[in-house]
Amino acid sequence: MAARLWVFDLDNTLHNADPHIFPHINRSMTAYLQQHLQLDEEAANALRVHYWHRYGATLSGLTRHHGTRPEHFLWHTHQLPELGRMVLREPRLRHILKALPGRRVVFSNAPQHYAHAVLKLLRVDDLFDDVMAVEQMRYRPKPDSFGFLLLLRRHRIRAAQCVMVEDSLENLRAAKRLGMRTVWVNSGNKNAPCVDVKIRDVMQLPGVLHRL
Repeated sequence: MAARLWVFDLDNTLHNADPHIFPHINRSMTAYLQQHLQLDEEAANALRVHYWHRYGATLSGLTRHHGTRPEHFLWHTHQLPELGRMVLREPRLRHILKALPGRRVVFSNAPQHYAHAVLKLLRVDDLFDDVMAVEQMRYRPKPDSFGFLLLLRRHRIRAAQCVMVEDSLENLRAAKRLGMRTVWVNSGNKNAPCVDVKIRDVMQLPGVLHRL
């Protein structure tokens, strides 16, 4: 396998955020919309979900339609004092990542302080050459191609030399359009043309290297 850059999403890729973290962040985002857009809880939650489906990130809808300051939104919605209890760490993750040929980066729509905290709790923070969070994308989250192009320039690498490992199909479509190889972390039955390899979780990555 040629030397390449492994581009990892964070939440629901390197760890399972569904049981504890995502419900907390979703509640925080809904509360933020209630307070700053003067909406009741039902309307705020519906708008949060609508923007997430339409743009791939609630933040994108808020900055586009309401002039929300992204750093204000991200700070207030990613306060997780119980994060250490909420992160579900897979002990084998470190071994799996260390065995991959090439360099590794995290490419996440999450804010920088959250991404670094989670990686530290997963005990893999030292294995990544870079953490490109939403601040480094200038608050234009995936699947916007802007962040992808910045990532390629930042690491002076061609898309064809990258493998993106991600749970979001929309983000993988964006990666594939640029020429990246793609690994979809998903336990369902369906597949998609933009997916080169599908795995149930990142622990299965060593078994599919020959297909990448």
